[in-house]
Amino acid sequence: MSEDLPAGVERREFDGTERLATRGEPVYGEPTDGEWRAWNPHRSKLGAMLELGMDTGLSGGETILYLGAASGTTVSHVADFAGPTYAIEFAARPARDLLSAAESRPRLFPLLKDARKPETYAHVVESDVDAIVQDVATRGQARVALENRRFLADDGRLLLAVKARSEDVTREPNAVFEDVREELAEGYEILAERRLESYHTDHLGIVARP
Repeated sequence: MSEDLPAGVERREFDGTERLATRGEPVYGEPTDGEWRAWNPHRSKLGAMLELGMDTGLSGGETILYLGAASGTTVSHVADFAGPTYAIEFAARPARDLLSAAESRPRLFPLLKDARKPETYAHVVESDVDAIVQDVATRGQARVALENRRFLADDGRLLLAVKARSEDVTREPNAVFEDVREELAEGYEILAERRLESYHTDHLGIVARP
């Protein structure tokens, strides 16, 4: 397993177990050790991708556009090691938790917007971001990635967690993933993919570039 962790993400021991960790204020009741807090891959698709040794291309300090930030579980870890991190979340309720996660994180910018409508936040998000992290539980996940490609630098990375059940709960996940791959190919080249099964049922992690 390649250990390509971004700067600012380390493996540290919590209660006798080695886990991924970032430095920052706790957000979701995760164990802490001094200023470090454990990153739970069972609650984070990106955490699972890193835990499974996927090469995300992240080295730390990047500008990130995070689609589907929810209450901030994962994006708070991202903002701990990245540069400016734009967090898009449409639902008002989780966005409240996201705002409180952002209070101690000056590089985290929560935006109450719909990831399917990038034109509504294009005036805020800088262009040429280094990575788009997408965890959007909606139909048309490939379409969301294609619509937001405009923000990504030419050598940037898309880190996509595809949730089969959000696309079609009745279909075989492999068939859903195949459709997503095919549609994604309109604007991206897939560099790596891996099922996230050990942490997230019926999810596929994809690393792609424009």
